[in-house]
Amino acid sequence: MSDQPGAPARSDPVDVDVAVVGAGPSGLMIANLLGGHGLRVRVFEAGPRLLDYPRGVGMDDETLRTFQNAGLVDGVLPHTVPHQLLVFVDARQRDLARLAPPTAEFGWPRRNGFVQPLADRVLLDGLSRFPSVDVCWSSRVTGFAQDGEGVSLTVDTPDGPAGVRASYVVGADGGSSATRKALGLTFDGTTAAANWFVIDIRNDPLGRPGAYVCADPRRPYVSIGLPHGIRRFEFMLKPVETEEVAMTAEFVTRLLEPLVPATARVDIIRKRVYTHHSRIAGRFRSGRVLLIGDAAHVMPVWQGQGYNSGIRDALNLSWKLAMVSRGLAGEHILDSYESERRDHVRAMVDLSTWVGRAVSVTNPVAAGLRNAFFRSLSAIPKAKAYIVTMRFKPMPLITRGALTTVGSVGAPSPVGRLFIQPTVRTRTAPSVKLDDAIGPWFALITWNNDPREILDEDARRRLARSGVRLVAARPAVQLTWDEAGDEADAWGGGRGQERADDEVLIVGDLDGSLKRWFDGHPESVVLLRPDRIVGGASPAYAASAMVRAFDAVVGAPAITLVAAKEER
Repeated sequence: MSDQPGAPARSDPVDVDVAVVGAGPSGLMIANLLGGHGLRVRVFEAGPRLLDYPRGVGMDDETLRTFQNAGLVDGVLPHTVPHQLLVFVDARQRDLARLAPPTAEFGWPRRNGFVQPLADRVLLDGLSRFPSVDVCWSSRVTGFAQDGEGVSLTVDTPDGPAGVRASYVVGADGGSSATRKALGLTFDGTTAAANWFVIDIRNDPLGRPGAYVCADPRRPYVSIGLPHGIRRFEFMLKPVETEEVAMTAEFVTRLLEPLVPATARVDIIRKRVYTHHSRIAGRFRSGRVLLIGDAAHVMPVWQGQGYNSGIRDALNLSWKLAMVSRGLAGEHILDSYESERRDHVRAMVDLSTWVGRAVSVTNPVAAGLRNAFFRSLSAIPKAKAYIVTMRFKPMPLITRGALTTVGSVGAPSPVGRLFIQPTVRTRTAPSVKLDDAIGPWFALITWNNDPREILDEDARRRLARSGVRLVAARPAVQLTWDEAGDEADAWGGGRGQERADDEVLIVGDLDGSLKRWFDGHPESVVLLRPDRIVGGASPAYAASAMVRAFDAVVGAPAITLVAAKEER
């Protein structure tokens, strides 16, 4: 594949708004999200079909929330194990650490086992909803040239070479990404010394629902219960154990015998040798070409965050491409994709690498010291709770990008953090998750106020231009109350505070989660981005200034994307 970013400007019409290279989970997810925003998308996949070999088995709450955003969560849930327990044990099966987070503040369980080929099928089938999105199998992108108005791609298809013109290209073509290589981008990092052998088995011979990581210095291994009677085993290979040796029936039998007696009856679905890498691309964007998923970063499997990080990439980038394509934002907003994602990806790579090194210790003395360290942590209640509830997992925290802290007075500010997703009530739905109630685009949520009354005309116009949903949150017991008449004039302003109509969505706080959030922050107005990151927050009196500041950051090409707070 070749790239010519310096090609002269041209005015050829585009065939699609976005060309996606690669039909893995990141590519399929961004195609679904872009299709939902009405964009024309074409996915090019070099292979003839979806991959079905052993891959990701851990899905977190943020990823399920993204499936929800894409309208596909009901399709993927049957292929998950909610609240999956994760236990690290020593060679004698004694607990070292136990992860069982009970909370679901973002609407879904923190940990979920899943079968990736089935989840990928849900994503692929989801594209059939959009006449403007299609997938081209056995179609390898062999080159592309950028200019001032788009990207011209050359594709080898089953019918011969073809040319395609796109406004933007998303490289989602995996860790060996030809797109990244064509752009000349580095992929710096490290590679683990040992390979791992993965085996998936039908008719789970153990039947336990959790995930167990055995840090046995003789041979570390993993055993995971997955949906539909599938058991995943992963074994660390020794330097002398080549892939050719590992794939033999005799070797597989020897690995499984201590864990699964009578291995002759084991029904193996698939097996594969993996090498764990910790790498991040030098840049995630080069002109009109952007990288997501494994094309941008790869990490060891130990926190299950490779798959989830790619889904976060797809969500972050999708709404920005949609805004630019629809003329709602300047192209500079695409730079915020990397500035918002790189630090979080780095934190996930570092955590996954550290856990992998801790698990893979083969020196018995070092393993004993490691075990003693983790047992000492478990003896301290606060440390144990920190581990059990997975508070060590890096949460998204954006400090520079498509957001503003103008008007925010809290310390720490909620801006740049993921907003909660409780179950709420509306006047037409007795119980609905917040994201489903407000829709997949921007939303301005106020507590105890009609958003139309606290915003000036200019702020309302800016929100309307970008299609921002106005939402008034209140305790559920107040949901059906409407002001009317002279008494209302005396007690609340005769217009009808938060009246029910198409302009403002009223949501009732069913279990007090929204009230507790606003109790904990001096900001009573939040501007939620489509990825549910708080893009701006303020008290009611500063809401109009906050809206203008966010609109300026997103819409004005000359503005550098920083979260600079104006002097108050």
